[in-house]
Amino acid sequence: MRQRPRRSLVVPALLCALLVLGGPPTLSRGAEGPEASAEVARLFEEASAATQRYEAGRRAVGVQKAKARKTERLLARERREITVLHNDLGRIARAQYRSGGDIPFTAQMLLSAEPEELMHGQRAVWQADLALNNAVGKSRRAEKKLAEGQRGASAQWHSLQARNVQLAQLKKSIASKLAQAQGELQDEADRSVTAGQCRGAVRLEQPKFHATRAWVPPVRRYELSAGFDSAGEHWAHRHTGQDFAVDIGTPVRAAGAGRVVSVSCGGAFGIEVVVRHPGGYYTQYAHLAAVTVEQGERLRTGQWLGQSGTTGNSTGPHLHFEVRLTRYLGSGVDPVKWFAERGVRL
Repeated sequence: MRQRPRRSLVVPALLCALLVLGGPPTLSRGAEGPEASAEVARLFEEASAATQRYEAGRRAVGVQKAKARKTERLLARERREITVLHNDLGRIARAQYRSGGDIPFTAQMLLSAEPEELMHGQRAVWQADLALNNAVGKSRRAEKKLAEGQRGASAQWHSLQARNVQLAQLKKSIASKLAQAQGELQDEADRSVTAGQCRGAVRLEQPKFHATRAWVPPVRRYELSAGFDSAGEHWAHRHTGQDFAVDIGTPVRAAGAGRVVSVSCGGAFGIEVVVRHPGGYYTQYAHLAAVTVEQGERLRTGQWLGQSGTTGNSTGPHLHFEVRLTRYLGSGVDPVKWFAERGVRL
C-alpha cells in the first residue's frame, strides 16, 4: 500500500515503479477537483513567498547582529580610552598638588625663587589640563553617540528576531494547510485512476513566464532520483525515463513547445500527458495528480500542463519524465543526455 508523506518536503531519491514515476488563505475541507488543484497551486506560491521573506529576515537579523556587536566593540574601546585620559588627568592633578597644591598661584610666585620658571610650568599644566578636558569631552560625546547606536542596533536586532519567529510560524501554518490540500488532491487523482475516468483539464492561472530557450526542465526545483535505463526491483524491465523528486501538486511544465497527443489516467503510469514536439520527438509526464491541458491543445515552452503526484505504480511523489522517438513506450532516449545536447543541464 502506498504511504503518503506527512510533510510537504521534497523526498529524496524516490523511484517510480513501472511494469516495463500578510497570511495564508483558509483551506476548505473536502475541496476536490479544480478547487483542490487551485488550492495546492496557491499554497505553493504562498509557501515560496513565505520562505523568501523568512530567509530575507534571517539575513537581516545576521546583519543587524553583526552591526550591534561591532558598535559594542567600538564602545568598549572608547571607554578604555576615556579611562586612560582620566588616569593622565589624575597624574597631573597629583603633580600640581605636590608642586603647590592648594596654595594660591600668587602666593606661589611670591615664595618662588624663580617666578618666571613657575609661570612657564604652570602655563604648561594649564595647557595640558585644557587638552585633556577637551579630549575627555570629545570622548564622552563619542561614547554617548556609540551607546545610542548600540542600543538602536540591539533593539532592531531583537525586533527582527521577533518578526522572524512570526514568519517561521507562518511558514509552518502554510506547510500544514499545503499538506492537507496535497492529500485531497492526491485522493481525487487516485479515485480518477481507479475509475479509469480522467476528470478533465483543471484550468489554473498560468504564471508569467517567458522562455528564453527552446527547452526547459519539466519542473523548476527538483532532485533527480531514478535515472534512465537503471535497473531495480520496481521495474519488470529497465527504467524508461528520468525521475524528478518533487512534492504532490508541484506544477509540471512543457519541456518545449508542442501539441498534446494523449491524456490518460489508467495503467502503470497513472495520470499522464504525452506531447509531440517539432522535429519528431515526444515527451511524457507521468504519475500526475492533475492535468491542466486537453488532448490536441498547443503548448508553449514552460506552460503548465499538470501537477505532480503519485498515481499508478509509484512509490512516492515524483514526476516520471520520458523523451521518446514515438508516442509509445519503448522508444525512449536518455533525457539527461537529450537535454544536454540542447544546452540544458539537469
